[in-house]
Amino acid sequence: MTNVSSGSIRASRVPAPTAFSRAGQPHRAVLGLLVLDAAFERIPGDLGRADAWPVPVLRHVVAGAAPARVVRAAAGPQDLGPLLGDFVAAARTLAAQGVAAITTSCGFLVLAQQALQDAVPVPVATSALLQLPALLAQAPEVGVLTASARALGPAHLRAAGVPPQRLADVLVGGLPADGHFAAAVLRGAVPLEAQRVRDEAVQAALDLQRRAPGLRTLLLECTNLPPHAGAIAAATGWSVRSLRDDARLRAALAA
Repeated sequence: MTNVSSGSIRASRVPAPTAFSRAGQPHRAVLGLLVLDAAFERIPGDLGRADAWPVPVLRHVVAGAAPARVVRAAAGPQDLGPLLGDFVAAARTLAAQGVAAITTSCGFLVLAQQALQDAVPVPVATSALLQLPALLAQAPEVGVLTASARALGPAHLRAAGVPPQRLADVLVGGLPADGHFAAAVLRGAVPLEAQRVRDEAVQAALDLQRRAPGLRTLLLECTNLPPHAGAIAAATGWSVRSLRDDARLRAALAA
């Protein structure tokens, strides 16, 4: 593995299993992954890890982009402050290194979607939330499980392309603000314990199900939650989707 450093960006190229195109031929499409500067240890299946993806990954950690600076209430991209420029610079670096598509390790970076896509010539999918318009076209309501229900607001949904008249049809549940996940991931105050995060995620999903018994689909905003998607689906009976289900990423990496 080679490591390079450029300004506020730390990067590493990490191998992953060979991916296959629709024709069945092996290819080496590389995914660019913009990662928050976080202290917690990511468990297997966390989409901030290179081995969670079926293609090789070029992973950039953007220095100073701590979870608490990104997972916060916002009125628009301007509220990312100087971090927006840091992520744009990182995306341009990844594109120059030949990645086929770019994604991120935090769904709240949907606020940067337009700026990042405008900056590079390859497909960008910053967040699982970008799937909401297509899901809402097929269902009267869609659930979202997020790292922070307090912080996820209309600006994030609008940045994901949700029409104004459908904002109320996105039903948001969040992990507890005073829980283990918040302490371990958002604040970096304690070591992350996977079982405790799983328990909190399942309970948050069940709480959302009690509020909205008609829901059939849950979208995981947070890239730390896919390791627990099976447990959530088993507890609720829902179809559970994550960033890995993004159509633009699938198309770019299968080309």
